[in-house]
Amino acid sequence: MPELSLNVLDVTENSTRAGAKLVSIRVTADHGSDTLTIQIEDDGCGMTKEQVEQVTDPFFTTRTTRKVGLGIPFYKYAAESTGGSFSIVSEVGKGTTVMAVFGLSHIDRMPLGDISSTIHTLVVYHPETDFVYTYQVDDREFTLDTRELREILEGVPFSEPEVSQYIMEFLTENKSEVDQGVVL
Repeated sequence: MPELSLNVLDVTENSTRAGAKLVSIRVTADHGSDTLTIQIEDDGCGMTKEQVEQVTDPFFTTRTTRKVGLGIPFYKYAAESTGGSFSIVSEVGKGTTVMAVFGLSHIDRMPLGDISSTIHTLVVYHPETDFVYTYQVDDREFTLDTRELREILEGVPFSEPEVSQYIMEFLTENKSEVDQGVVL
């Protein structure tokens, strides 16, 4: 995948397929420690210890439509090739946390890409799932919590054109304010 936001999309799609009702996505760039950390946590069905051990094997997948699963193995490789780390912690019936840490300034780090469009897509096209998205650069951050939006909108769907546009503008404007134009 040419950008990390597509890995976020892939992992989060796994969360929604696992029945998650709440997915937390946190993107943190820390120039002091020269790291970019992406953490995705869900309350889905979780995985057994054996599944967690196998999930980074490209020839292991729980899907029946194909025989390989390259998303997680490539994501792990992308993190580790920048001097970073990758971990998956999961418990059956409780959920899963995937954390990837990248060397922020490492020459081999893929760009973050259009994370705002990725989050927007997840929010609009998964109305049965709530998302808490936090984007942080050093000491500046913002959070989008769809549970708060649902309360305000009183049943109006996120796919309603005006609402969808508002969500995209909120994500884009706040990201720009937080990262101050620095491309991650």
